[in-house]
Amino acid sequence: MDKATIWVHGRVQGVGFRWWTRSRALELGVIGYARNLTDGRVEVCAQGERSAVEALESLITEFPSTTRRPGRVASVTTQWGTPRTDLQGFEER
Repeated sequence: MDKATIWVHGRVQGVGFRWWTRSRALELGVIGYARNLTDGRVEVCAQGERSAVEALESLITEFPSTTRRPGRVASVTTQWGTPRTDLQGFEER
């Protein structure tokens, strides 16, 4: 089990990006959350099998999007960390 925090920069708030991320995460068996930050970024906490988390990160960053990702992703910063024990499902926060 691995956990990544992915900060997504671009036009990603108010366009359905968190909903889209939740849908892809659930398809991949990833738990965690996606939440808007006050500076306009979206923070994605993704936890699961490393290959599934990496697949989610790839879907977030791919251009052009093959899964009709809403908004426009300008850049992504990913930090790998210690898995959390308090996560269940995948939430939009």
